[in-house]
Amino acid sequence: MDPDTRHELPLTDPPLTDGSLTDLPLADLMAGVASGAISPDDAVRRLSRLPFADVGVARIDHHRALRQGLPEAVYAPGKSAEDVAIVIGELLDHGTGPVVLSRADKVQTAAALGVDASGTVLGHTVVWRRAADRHDRVLVVTAGTADAPVADECAAVLWAHGIDADRLSDVGVSGIHRLLADVDRIHEADAVVVVAGMEGALASVVGGLTDGPVVAVPTSVGYGSSLEGVTALLGMLASCASGLTVVGIDNGFGAACAVLRARGPVAGRPTGDSA
Repeated sequence: MDPDTRHELPLTDPPLTDGSLTDLPLADLMAGVASGAISPDDAVRRLSRLPFADVGVARIDHHRALRQGLPEAVYAPGKSAEDVAIVIGELLDHGTGPVVLSRADKVQTAAALGVDASGTVLGHTVVWRRAADRHDRVLVVTAGTADAPVADECAAVLWAHGIDADRLSDVGVSGIHRLLADVDRIHEADAVVVVAGMEGALASVVGGLTDGPVVAVPTSVGYGSSLEGVTALLGMLASCASGLTVVGIDNGFGAACAVLRARGPVAGRPTGDSA
């Protein structure tokens, strides 16, 4: 890269996460310089990529994990397959944490896997360098089977960050007994994501059954006055179950990020008895 494509910010003791957007965690990088294993010039080169790198088609935010605890993901729609490959390559070349490509079509997926074939394809999401397993108990609940693609996106992003979410499907309020048959799973979850279209009432029901964080995702599923998800969105925002987090319509990715922020992006609460 040309020198004018590097954009450095003052380093002011940023909080350490898992170092997912540097070649090594910052502490390891500094230790390597101190021990002589990493040359000062190499350390400067790596640090220069922390804020962002201009790769022509995009400005890659290598500093995001240090600021937010979660690395930048790649939203595929609107990008050519070549653009996707360039961005994925930059993220994989300069980081150690999860790399997520969301809502990719077959051509974009093939281009990205051409850069690094180790990616795991989960529907329209591709994941490289999955984070270590963590113990968070996250339950993703869907009102109907038509809501599954949005729930799949949420589960895939959680999986990328080390959480293997449990699933509870097709338990909408028109047959509330289906939900109540598994109410113990709701009680046991550290966080619940509720994915629902139509009128979106399921989020309020679940929100009244647990004291943990509940993230509500309205979907564009429904007839007539469902208005492509607007009715579910407004119903969730007006919920009488206080404290619901509501994301945008069909935003499974955002729901996963909301859970990760609520639980902590690196280490969740362990389950079971401590040693």
